[in-house]
Amino acid sequence: MRNRTATIFGLVFCLLAMPIAVPTPAHAVTININIGSNLNNGRPISCREGERRIRDRGFRDVRRVDCRGRIFLYRAWRGGQRFEIALDSRNGRVSDVRRIRR
Repeated sequence: MRNRTATIFGLVFCLLAMPIAVPTPAHAVTININIGSNLNNGRPISCREGERRIRDRGFRDVRRVDCRGRIFLYRAWRGGQRFEIALDSRNGRVSDVRRIRR
């Protein structure tokens, strides 16, 4: 009986001596969502800007085919092959690339 009581008191003492886990405070998170790419901050791009972006992607001899409407269309050379590139005018991203046979 005495041994059992000492064990219980020892167990209670150990539990009281342990640090209690305190929850960490929550922090607010800010999320910024913009329409379009981060390069144009949501504004539509011009036909000339689209041409520059295609050139920056490694194409050369970029020619404008159609710059009306939502999709701008260009033809350019890369690695000895000719491509037709479609660019979204609202966000400046390449939407399609097709190789053109000679």
